[in-house]
Amino acid sequence: MLCRYAREMAGMFKPRMTSSREGITVLEDLRWRRWNGAVADVWHAACEAGAHGYYVAKDPRLFVVLERSGGGSDLKLSPGANEVVASRAEHHLTFVPAGMPLWSRIDAPMTIRHLDIHFDVDTLSSRIGEELDADRLSTPRLRFTDARMMSLARLIAAECMDGDGHHDLYGDGLIVALFIDLMQLARVPERKRGALAPWQLRRVTDFIEANCLRNIRLQELAELAELSQSYFSHAFKAATGLAPYQWHTQARLKRVQQMLAGDMPLTDIAAAAGFADQAHLTRVFRRAFGQTPGAWRRGLRAN
Repeated sequence: MLCRYAREMAGMFKPRMTSSREGITVLEDLRWRRWNGAVADVWHAACEAGAHGYYVAKDPRLFVVLERSGGGSDLKLSPGANEVVASRAEHHLTFVPAGMPLWSRIDAPMTIRHLDIHFDVDTLSSRIGEELDADRLSTPRLRFTDARMMSLARLIAAECMDGDGHHDLYGDGLIVALFIDLMQLARVPERKRGALAPWQLRRVTDFIEANCLRNIRLQELAELAELSQSYFSHAFKAATGLAPYQWHTQARLKRVQQMLAGDMPLTDIAAAAGFADQAHLTRVFRRAFGQTPGAWRRGLRAN
């Protein structure tokens, strides 16, 4: 699993962490997902009494305790010459700035399932469309609670654990929502944004049509239009009345309709069109057209 992780991350944003640990045993294979601006991974581990670990990452990360049973632990950060020791109270989230070491020590045997989210700050700043507060990015937050952020983190962890999961845009949205809460970003005054120019719209829609049977990342489309992701999303909707993912879904389903005109089995169509399975295709198709792919095919042949 870790080897596959390394291969798939080649040439893309990847967490850069140095760590050492003693008395900590990983109980399950690593579950992870990569989205536009972050990598998230879920770990399940058993810790002996006296176990300890040291971690330092080159990118900021959020550590989220999802489940814990047994003893407690101490966390210690060392920002510069000052040391801060966390209280032993049971909390759920810890934000660790880039380059800041973290030590953990376990006082009694326990098992823990936790989520790590590693943030690609440059990409997220571009997606949000504004510069991020350097002070907030460099200020640690130890074992804090936030109900909304915890709910978002659990949804992200569920996507990591689910072998199929939702469309990438679902996870992209969760990551941005969580990061906005984490950075405490307020709503900025609405700026009037125009629609895509004809050449931009043609270039983007042609690309979607040619690649509709695979997942298309918002970043790819924004780069084609030579715009930031945030500006592109608004400009595309202003030009078409649809969000980019909705246009993509429509193009994918039109291609499915073309395949249904032939004799390809529904299971093969679902695989070719990038759906998790036939049931997934059926749900999306019914929601769009009010009937199943099989019923649509029978109606086509009856005519």
